Amino acid sequence: MAPPKDSNPYDLQATDAKKALAQEGYDDCLACRATGSAAFIGLGIYSYYTGMNNLRKQEQEILKSATKYKMGSRKLGIFSISATLVGMGIWRAFN
Repeated sequence: MAPPKDSNPYDLQATDAKKALAQEGYDDCLACRATGSAAFIGLGIYSYYTGMNNLRKQEQEILKSATKYKMGSRKLGIFSISATLVGMGIWRAFN
């Protein structure tokens, strides 16, 4: 079937581009997944270790300060950030 005479082959619609991308798909190589996963997991472990180490060093100053954010909430924040990064690394490894 020949295309109509008045159609321009360079005139693509957004739906055509979306169809083409959906049909093509995208798949990462194993090395890309391993590198990305290791980077996120390593960053999560590093942030936990250094964050908790800094909290231990500054515990006396934090407890003396007039802030409402004492050690428990700060530890929870560090743990949350670290767990999120490790979770992103695990997700990256399998998806």
